[in-house]
This record gives sequence, structure tokens and C-alpha cells, in this order.
Amino acid sequence: MVGFGPTDVPPSAAVKFVGAGTAACFADLLTFPLDTAKVRLQIQGEAGGSSGAGRGCVAKYRGVFGTITTMVRTEGPRSLYSGLVAGLQRQMSFASVRIGLYDSVKQYYTRGSDHVGIGSRLLAGCTTGAMAVALAQPTDVVKVRFQAQARSPGNARRYCGTIDAYKTIAKEEGVHGLWKGTAPNIARNAIVNCTELVTYDFIKDTLLRSTPLTAFGAGLCTTIIASPVDVVKTRYMNSAFGQYSSVLDCAVAMMTKEGPLAFYKGFMPSFLRLGSWNVVMFVTYEQLKRAMMAAKSNGATMA
Repeated sequence: MVGFGPTDVPPSAAVKFVGAGTAACFADLLTFPLDTAKVRLQIQGEAGGSSGAGRGCVAKYRGVFGTITTMVRTEGPRSLYSGLVAGLQRQMSFASVRIGLYDSVKQYYTRGSDHVGIGSRLLAGCTTGAMAVALAQPTDVVKVRFQAQARSPGNARRYCGTIDAYKTIAKEEGVHGLWKGTAPNIARNAIVNCTELVTYDFIKDTLLRSTPLTAFGAGLCTTIIASPVDVVKTRYMNSAFGQYSSVLDCAVAMMTKEGPLAFYKGFMPSFLRLGSWNVVMFVTYEQLKRAMMAAKSNGATMA
């Protein structure tokens, strides 16, 4: 792979923290349209949806590229990046903790032992996932609501901008509204972390040395397992105040009104996004760690 070679000094926790957030932002810039298409498909067909994109029984969006094409035709190409500011805010606060602190937490649970079992990896993944959600949940709520917000003359915009969204949600739903859907998000990210990071870790160590193939495989496993929770999380976070009494009510409404397949709405864009996001993120992350450690080592040498 073209890039920086490995350094003799292992990256510090600070390097991993900053590198993970930066790499995640870069990956988000490239894959955000797929994430937006996923959200639109996940809320499609929802009775009483809070955005124009989710209302009605007629399928407005069909497939990944059909969704993207429809959005560009009816709302303009900028609609594919609606919520990007909140998305980048989310990655800088979320991925820095979720991915950047994973190795440190894993070492904490193993007490510095060279032998790392699957239990320690699972525990570390759940821990960093929960910590990341607790910190970044408001940014996720705003991101999802912007992505679900259809940009068309017939639909009034819910929010004028990112800051306005934070203020409006806090004013209309209370500060706790910014943490709406925290429980399913923690569950979803525990699944994502355990599947994505642990699978990536395991495949890289035992089966493959190719980072893109490893990351893509991790993305597939994650999508299959996490999709039902992800759909419920998206709908609940995007829901109007009082639309659902609880997360369970949201899940039951989906099952009774749309059937079990509703839990896999948006599967293909979710898979494509996670797979490509993982490839870009982890490759960039590895290179950033090496670049920062190389720069740090050169600075120490010159000093």
C-alpha cells in the first residue's frame, strides 16, 4: 500500500483519538449520500411520519441509486449532503471515542496482557460504543432529522440550520429531546462496535492482511446484525414529539403495520455505506497514525 510505513514507536492514545475522528470525517465526506439514501428508505412508508419523506404508502424511493436519482431530480444535488455539518460534528466526537479509545480500553480490560480474548474485545467494543453515544447523541439526532427532511416546495423545512436545530429541539422537546433514542442508539452501536471492530480485529489477525477486504467484510457482518435496531433508531429519533410512546412502541408499530421486512429497509445503502466507509476510514486511520507518529518522531529527533 502506498503511504507511510510503520514506525517503531506504537501510536499513543492521543494520536489514535485525533486520527480516528479525522479519518471518520474524511470517510463521511465520501459516503454521506449513501447514508442519506439509507435514512430516506428507512423512514419510507411510516404512518404519520414527521417529514415529507416518510409519509404515505406509495414508495417514492426505490433502491439505492433510484433514491439518489430521485433526490437529485426533485430536491437538487445538495440534498444528498443535508445534515453534513452535524454529521462531521458527530464523527469528531463519536468516532474519536468509539474507535480512537478502543485499543486503550481493550488494554485496560486485559491489564496489558499480550493475549486478548474475544470477551475483552466485546467488552471494550460495548464500552467505547456506549461512551460515544452518550457524548455525541445530540449531533446524531440533528443529522438524522436533516437527512429525513425533504427539500421540496410542498414540505416546510423543520430547521433553518444546524444551530437552529439544536435550539429548536431543546425548546420544543426539552434538553432531553437532544438525547432522544439514546437507548436504541447504544444498542445499535454496541452491535456495530462488537461486530465491526471485533470482526475487523479478528479477520485482520487471523485470516486476511488486506485492510480493504477486512473492512468490507466487517461492514457486511455489521449491516446484517444491526439493521433492525438501526431502522428503529432512525425512526424514533426522527419522530415528531409524542408520535411514539417509547422505542418498543415504535418497533411494534413497524411490525404490525409494515411487517418484519420493514426492519431491513435501507439494507443495501446501509451495507454499501458501511462497507465503503470502513474501507476509507480504516485505511485513512492507519495512514494518519503512521504519519503523526513519523512527524512526532522526526520532531523529537530534530529537537
